[in-house]
Amino acid sequence: MKRLLIVCLLAFGLLANAQDDPIRIGAAVYGLQAEYMQLWTTALERHPAVESGLVDLTVFDGRYDASVQFGQFETMVSQGFDGIIFVPIDIEAGAAAVDIAVEAGIPVVGSNTRVNSDALASYVGSNDVLAGRLQAEGVIELMGGEGDVVILEGPLGQSAQIERREGNLQAIEAAEGINILEMQTANWSRAESLSRMENWLVAHGGEIDGIIGQNDEMALGAIQALQARGMDPSNMPVSGIDGISDALLAVQEGSLNFSLLQDARGQAEGSLDVLLREIIGEDYEPMGQLWTQYDELDWADGQGEVYNVPWTFITSENVDALLEEREALTRR
Repeated sequence: MKRLLIVCLLAFGLLANAQDDPIRIGAAVYGLQAEYMQLWTTALERHPAVESGLVDLTVFDGRYDASVQFGQFETMVSQGFDGIIFVPIDIEAGAAAVDIAVEAGIPVVGSNTRVNSDALASYVGSNDVLAGRLQAEGVIELMGGEGDVVILEGPLGQSAQIERREGNLQAIEAAEGINILEMQTANWSRAESLSRMENWLVAHGGEIDGIIGQNDEMALGAIQALQARGMDPSNMPVSGIDGISDALLAVQEGSLNFSLLQDARGQAEGSLDVLLREIIGEDYEPMGQLWTQYDELDWADGQGEVYNVPWTFITSENVDALLEEREALTRR
């Protein structure tokens, strides 16, 4: 009974706060064209603090342009937002945007992709170096430890591209029998990856033994290129990262060997929790599911410098369960 009373009083307090003076939060994301950031945004919109009205959330589509994101920060500063969650397109260019917000007294929490700024209150994402290494190690193992690979990279200069490449190269350098035939950007794009892979198949014929796509969209584009040439993708190891819905289905059907799930819900919920702790203070209690879902993830009173949400391998063994979870996330 006592617990129920506390919960009711807390809920009443949140609703009263929401009605009187909601906290204005801006989420500046690099782009909303691809599914992953759509999932991240949906999860943020469903955070209990947003749904209760405690937070008045505005999502800004950066359209994959650092200058657009900077302009959006200027807007949030001029309109007096209380806090900002930042998912930058460029690891270096994004620092100037953080500076103008912090100088105006607006705390900024980074999420998903990194920015080279000491002014961030915190960062909630996942370890992309680890992801790059794990995916390359998986492809190398499926290749039997030797052969030629191609690597499809993200937008040059974005932290995920830089760090996943670092992890890819760590694994390849540790495997003496692996040679890189090609390593070029396809900008997280399925269409660009399809075109890039078609060119590589013409240039290298039957030399390609494995494909490393630094995200799922590019891995799926590569698979389309193989299928267009009458090749069975199940005969060539292909890996992606992120765990978008089409990648889950591709793993289920066997055309994509595996991917790594980047928990969009965990990153989004965690980012808002940490930002609200920064704004409200020590009385704030986190509401996101990630803090109880992952034993290795410590809330640390919301004062941690970096929170790395764990990766989950997507394989034929767990893909059905992950698809059920995805349906629950996307269902309105």
